[in-house]
Amino acid sequence: MLVQKESQSKSSSNSLLNTYNRHNVNFVSGNGSYLYDENRKSYLDFLSGIAVTGFGHNHPKLVTAAVEQTMSLWHVSNLFNSHLQNSLADKLVKTTKLSSVFFCNSGTEANEAAIKFARKWGEGRSTIITTLGGFHGRTMGSLAASAQYKLWEGFFPLTPGFKYVPFNDIEAVENSIDKHTVAVMLEPIQGENGIILPDEDYLQKLKTVCDENNLLLILDEIQTGIGRTGKMFAYQWENIQPDIITSAKGIANGLPLGAVICSERVSKVIKPGMHGSTFGGNPVAVSVANMVMDLLNENLLAEVTEKGEKIIEKIKSLDFTEIVEIRGKGLLIGIEFKAEYDVKNISKELLNKGVVTVTAGNNTLRLLPPLIVSEKEINEFLKVFADTLNNYIPHSISQEQLQTK
Repeated sequence: MLVQKESQSKSSSNSLLNTYNRHNVNFVSGNGSYLYDENRKSYLDFLSGIAVTGFGHNHPKLVTAAVEQTMSLWHVSNLFNSHLQNSLADKLVKTTKLSSVFFCNSGTEANEAAIKFARKWGEGRSTIITTLGGFHGRTMGSLAASAQYKLWEGFFPLTPGFKYVPFNDIEAVENSIDKHTVAVMLEPIQGENGIILPDEDYLQKLKTVCDENNLLLILDEIQTGIGRTGKMFAYQWENIQPDIITSAKGIANGLPLGAVICSERVSKVIKPGMHGSTFGGNPVAVSVANMVMDLLNENLLAEVTEKGEKIIEKIKSLDFTEIVEIRGKGLLIGIEFKAEYDVKNISKELLNKGVVTVTAGNNTLRLLPPLIVSEKEINEFLKVFADTLNNYIPHSISQEQLQTK
């Protein structure tokens, strides 16, 4: 069995509010797919700040973009025009074929804005259908949209105006629609719930239901977007056009930035004074985001798909009996373990061995390596992963099995 080492502790500072079970590791620098702690120990980063640093750490083009903008202008009010914001908005509109963009600071803010825009568009209709197990953020509106009781407990009453249906169930959506319904809001792939993928035609059917009932389709692409699944946004694996897309996390590779991308029919009802953000679209974050969009070319997206398939294929070939299922798209991967094997201990042991991961959903290990992760780094992860699981039940894993074909 794995040695259950205590790798988490309270912060050494009593001034920090105790909202995180922090690992007792202090990262001080990073380069590419690696992080380094204060003792100069290296860690292979298969977390990417929870799907944030898609281009790794200290990427030279992103560093240049940030430094040059920092030396020029840090902040200006959104009461003035911004060529940087215009440029980024044009790129997001071009890749999504939608109409316009609102910039904020985070994923939960983007989802709050999407809820607000949908209700304005609905002209009195206010109910939004979301899916059980979904995660949309921790502010009060997005918290109510996130149908997970463990997130709600202690924070009642919730913001009203939401109905909840099982993920991947079209009939349940149809049965929940009434005269008050304005939109359906969900993640194309549920991330925090354990990397749960729907049926291939689910989003297409959902879009049809929305169109037939004059509802908006809001897609939360906070974790699945910006190349994470091998497309710029995960919905692009299917031939649909959402009405609102929310984005954050990887959009500025670690600097705080969120975006709400709206269709024309939503955009035309939003007028000056209806919404805003003091820091949204900060010049430094937007400069980096513009470079992120420039770096996300078709060749890189194709490589993300190939790398993800390779990781899943290799883990399956190891044939570990502890694993229930491996799910994923691109470099958004979940490995679900049998109940008797606590995935938190597996993640802790991987950290002890120099690999950073995170858990999710039902006893699932979540892998979110940088989009630029190399074949050598993938093989390094596979070896550490195999060695870690071999501490559970002895396996005969040959070095040939670990080699990339």
